[in-house]
Amino acid sequence: MTTADRTLGAAARHSAGRTAAVLVCSVAAAGAALAEPAVLGHTLELLLRRDPSASAWIALCAAIVTAEVLLDAGTAALTGTVGARSTAWLRRLTLGRLLSAAPHHAARFAPGDLAARLTAHATEAATVPATAATGLAALLPPLGGLAALFVIDVWTALAFVAGLPLLLLLLRAFARDSSTSVTRYQKAQLGIAERLVETLAGARTIAAAGTTDRERRRILKGLPELGVEGRQMWRVYGATVARSSALMPLLLYAVIAVAGFRLAGGALGVGELLAASRYAALAAGMGAVTGQLAALVRGRAAAGRTAELLDLPQLAQGTGALPPEGPGTLELRGVTVVRDGRAVLRGIDLVVPGGSTAAVVGRSGSGKSLLAAVAGRLTAPDEGEVLLDGVPLAAPDGARLRREVGYAFDRPALFGATVGEAIAFGAGPQPDSDAVRAAARSAGAEDFIRRLPEGYDTPLADAPLSGGEYQRLGLARAFCHAGRLLILDDATSGLDTVTAHQVERALAREVRPGTRLVVAHRVSSVTRAGMVVWLDEGRVRAVGTHRELWRDPAYRAVFSGTADGAEGKPEPRPEVAR
Repeated sequence: MTTADRTLGAAARHSAGRTAAVLVCSVAAAGAALAEPAVLGHTLELLLRRDPSASAWIALCAAIVTAEVLLDAGTAALTGTVGARSTAWLRRLTLGRLLSAAPHHAARFAPGDLAARLTAHATEAATVPATAATGLAALLPPLGGLAALFVIDVWTALAFVAGLPLLLLLLRAFARDSSTSVTRYQKAQLGIAERLVETLAGARTIAAAGTTDRERRRILKGLPELGVEGRQMWRVYGATVARSSALMPLLLYAVIAVAGFRLAGGALGVGELLAASRYAALAAGMGAVTGQLAALVRGRAAAGRTAELLDLPQLAQGTGALPPEGPGTLELRGVTVVRDGRAVLRGIDLVVPGGSTAAVVGRSGSGKSLLAAVAGRLTAPDEGEVLLDGVPLAAPDGARLRREVGYAFDRPALFGATVGEAIAFGAGPQPDSDAVRAAARSAGAEDFIRRLPEGYDTPLADAPLSGGEYQRLGLARAFCHAGRLLILDDATSGLDTVTAHQVERALAREVRPGTRLVVAHRVSSVTRAGMVVWLDEGRVRAVGTHRELWRDPAYRAVFSGTADGAEGKPEPRPEVAR
């Protein structure tokens, strides 16, 4: 069984009661439809004989027709409810798996691709449980009508059966061809959505480069393929419907003709002729199953696209806890991390004492950001383990770990309706306004926040923020939720030197004490660290103070070209400067 089929089965179980109600209502409606011809035929015979009981049978006919209408209405309402519930459940499930995966696994899917899978494809996949239930019930009238034809008159039934092999061949060919074309159509849709989101994200760059027309052509280059697959999909569907629509009336006419001859020979009565013609019409509804089959094919293909998110490897979390009031000692033992078949970090052994600040330096591509990610369990090592206060990071509960390990990034994503909410965003108890303001002051953000139209209550979407101001809000959020370990991944790269110095002083004096792991490129940031971890091609080349490592020309070369490292010497210690 494929992942898509297992997902659809789970979706059906999630709304099992309502799905069962859809099946019951649609089966009952099918039963009413099957009873109607027999009751009508018998009522007609009674009326022709002027039987006094005919009035009771007329009332029964009215009751059956009314019940069929009401059951069909109930089926339609329940089908919509099941579809909505299944859509919500499927989106929650896939989104939860996406967010619980390591970021590098989730990054395999482009934003536009993810948007299509979680919206249009999830909605179409969610129609399958109710469609399957109504599809099963939709088989009852044709099959029951055929059985009733045999009960009424064998020769009349054989006239209908003669055309069934051709109809079954049509349905089989439709299922095969439609599945292929639907899959290709959805793939072409995803390609266009992916390119569109990429272009929207880089709108300023495109406008500055004057490549608007080129980007428009790039986005729409998949339209011909989409058109071909779309036309093929509907061509297959239309051809099948057209052939079945032509075949069904012919079979119906054949049944009526044979029944007419049987009536003329005295083998059938008028009521039986009416019932036979009605049952033949129900049996001819076999062609209508094509629509149900098409919906199932599209839904299953969409479920396959959505269910690919469920195969993302999950970042395992435990149920334990970290030692209370721990100093934040960080230890990496034999850590190796592999990406695309290549070891980006290899055999990292490192101990950062609790309460100290360690700067991570190295050339571009040496693995600095990956070390920062594995140190706070944004990703798991392929070999080795990472410990915080002696506890492997895989052991604590995820929510508890996030309260004790904070991050600030070079390009932070801000969440919340207002600037204040963006700073307060995070795990654990909601900080009060005083804590939010203190964090903003520590990050050097309070001055520009006060200049905003509504201060901390300014809607985030309306706040005219520069890149450096975005970074300061990201730092403020990290400071507001600082735990025993705070990891800054190039989080001050967009700040001017003066502001960066202010932030570093506040980090040492005003933010909750703890261990700091700082990915740094500036000499000024490195000199203030108690220890420096020098990465080179995924290995720890050396650990020491900045002054000790500066004697190595290769270490000095790491900072060549930086704004404050061009002089080739470390900054003086603060006490010497004073």
